[in-house]
Amino acid sequence: MNALTSFMIVGPITMLGGIAMMSAAIRGGVGTNPKSTAMMIAGMMATAFGILLTAFAIGSTGPATVTQGA
Repeated sequence: MNALTSFMIVGPITMLGGIAMMSAAIRGGVGTNPKSTAMMIAGMMATAFGILLTAFAIGSTGPATVTQGA
């Protein structure tokens, strides 16, 4: 398993974890509870990191080839 394959596995898992943290933070009352505010920030950071990992893995596979006349 190369690094790009592991990025394609870890990236979406990180995104889902970040989204789960954000939804838990929203239910906890962001803005009124400091713990929920910190969870919201951490969830956004984890989601962005997962998106970056996945985009890097997809983007570094090389340019897409298009056949002529297709």
